[in-house]
Amino acid sequence: MQSLPKYQAVLQEPNEQLLSERQPTLRSKHVEPCWWCKGALIEERDQGIREIQQQIGEVNEIFKGLAVLVHEQGVMIDDIDSNIETSHAATAQANRQLTKAAKSQKSNSSLLGFIQLSMFLACLPLVIFGIVLLIVIIVLAT
Repeated sequence: MQSLPKYQAVLQEPNEQLLSERQPTLRSKHVEPCWWCKGALIEERDQGIREIQQQIGEVNEIFKGLAVLVHEQGVMIDDIDSNIETSHAATAQANRQLTKAAKSQKSNSSLLGFIQLSMFLACLPLVIFGIVLLIVIIVLAT
């Protein structure tokens, strides 16, 4: 408590600045303001209330605008969600069709190979017969 004597001097000596600042406050508490001061005070408060009311109205308009934007964005998000679901279904369908086409292509490829082999084997005796016949004609013609 060594700092206490330092402040005691300030507390014991009257501070003129503090007294002059407090006097109007003390005086205004004890003295009734004049009637025209009351009217000016009422008008000032009324003006302040009007300004606050206007500012509240502006904030209300801002929130209404935000509500419209949020609603519009909600609709857009719903549309995006719907498009994603549609795209997913279409992609799944395309994947199934591609798998089916690949199987069909493999099946057709082996079937086509089988048909080609069968045709070759069916035509081979005819080709051999044709070559033998050609040789016989050439031998007989000579």
